[in-house]
Amino acid sequence: MTGLIQIVGGAVVDNLANPTALLVARRSAPEHLAGLWEFPGGKVEHGEAPEAALVRELAEELGIGVRLGAELPAETPAGWPLNDRASMRVWFAEVTRGKPAPLEDHDELRWIRLQDSEAVLGLPWIPADYPIVRALLESAGALAPGQGRAHAR
Repeated sequence: MTGLIQIVGGAVVDNLANPTALLVARRSAPEHLAGLWEFPGGKVEHGEAPEAALVRELAEELGIGVRLGAELPAETPAGWPLNDRASMRVWFAEVTRGKPAPLEDHDELRWIRLQDSEAVLGLPWIPADYPIVRALLESAGALAPGQGRAHAR
């Protein structure tokens, strides 16, 4: 770890083997992020493995149990840069228990079709998440490499 705060995010999909839909979460807090969409997840606690942190965070935030799939390759070894203090690693995940509900820091959840890249990119994402969203769409075959760059903020 490079001194950065490590954040983990879940690209929760309907099926790890053949994903067609992505679960996205709209922030309700803190105020400056309210109304923006993100990958659910949170901070890795001291001594906690990132994968265990993600499973814990998804249970706390959405009330679900998950099976983790592959990690989405990031821009840096520390993960996707969020700001000068934090980076995020993202794993694909599939719900194995429970029904997703916005329990903490979110006011809406939405399943969105991965093949509808315009709808996915058209959501008002937290700005630092746009490169992650594009990489996820590329990995799902919904976006050609380099497509969708105009949406970056």
